[in-house]
Amino acid sequence: MFGFPAYDEYETLVPVYCVTPNEGGCIHRFFDTSPVSPSGRLLALFRFPFEDRLPVPGDRATIVVVDLETGAEREVAQTAGWETQMGANINWGGSDDELFFNDVDTQTWTPFAWKLNPATGDRARMDGTVYHASPDGTLLVSANMTTMRRTQPGYGVIVPDDRVRHNTGAVDDDGFTLTNTRTGESRLLVSTHELIERGLTAAQIDDPDRYEIYGFHSKFNPQGDLLMVSLRWYPIAAESQFDAFKRAHADVRFAWFVLDLDKKSITCPVGPEQWVKSGHHATWFPDGRSISMNLNIDLEEHLRFVQVSWDGTGLRKMRDDVWGSGHPTVHPDGVHLASDAYTNETPIAFGDGTIPIRWIDLRSGEEKVVARINTRQPFDASPLRVDPHPAWDRTSRYLVFNGYVGGTRRVFIADMAPLLTAS
Repeated sequence: MFGFPAYDEYETLVPVYCVTPNEGGCIHRFFDTSPVSPSGRLLALFRFPFEDRLPVPGDRATIVVVDLETGAEREVAQTAGWETQMGANINWGGSDDELFFNDVDTQTWTPFAWKLNPATGDRARMDGTVYHASPDGTLLVSANMTTMRRTQPGYGVIVPDDRVRHNTGAVDDDGFTLTNTRTGESRLLVSTHELIERGLTAAQIDDPDRYEIYGFHSKFNPQGDLLMVSLRWYPIAAESQFDAFKRAHADVRFAWFVLDLDKKSITCPVGPEQWVKSGHHATWFPDGRSISMNLNIDLEEHLRFVQVSWDGTGLRKMRDDVWGSGHPTVHPDGVHLASDAYTNETPIAFGDGTIPIRWIDLRSGEEKVVARINTRQPFDASPLRVDPHPAWDRTSRYLVFNGYVGGTRRVFIADMAPLLTAS
């Protein structure tokens, strides 16, 4: 199907193509968001303006669209609203005519999202920002994109430090916003105060006024009727401190909440008492009612892949004999799980900067390496790391992932049909 060069640095189980073979410098967004358009024709990517340093306020980067049939690559927009892990949080809407991404008005340092038609260049400015788009593209959800780097840089947008709010305790005017993409209007859907008041017990957070509390990830389920949102908190620090992960990682606490758009219920399926055991990267099962993640559920030597219902019931390991790693995503067949690994997740990673794209049969525990890809880059800053973030297209046949090959960030597509038809 693809006229792109085959990836052949290591043996692959299925056909793998490099879809950014020329200039490079590109990533796709994240492991829970398809960079492939609804029609399957286009690929939306983020291109770094440089790869050897972190961005500063006002640095502009590029939104790139690749035609998967012709191989043509177009730069369709510029943006100042980005960081190094998620780029500008590019999301497709309900059709190939809707592409959402963040920007920053550098006159006022106000972050906002664009709705862009990449075919015509027509665009509309949204009042709010985007972290994740609903499956039909009618809604955008995000936390405060400027405060994300207080806990961990790489996921939001960069504005001057003195323009970043400093939360003390749970507040009523900061949390997660919902934007109607038809009108552009945005509203605060749920505050950090409401999430903690309705979702946590006193045992899970003793005194909210002792902590700085910030929103982070937010994810619609595949059906668009439930939202996962995450909070992070740590003991109050001095004004204008950032990167609590690096500064005081052991003091940071986490919680995932699930709510419906009417907030009839707010549950906490994975609270701080679980996260403190060590874990990362929760996302939805295809059924939209269960959540997958890495978690050291039994305080063993290694993480495991676990699942839990949206209401917090049924927390369990998917298998006892398979170690967790990276960014796990369950295939809609309910049988297979794809993931990657960090370079330091030994012995799953190969120890030389390359990692596997993992393919695991959850019935038998059998594991295969779809591809081996280098992700080690030469610059010493964690937010500059290259994560593969394997993500399915909307047909769940093609798996897209990032790598660092030929001295730059590149994006690859694996045609998983041979493995899916063989199962």
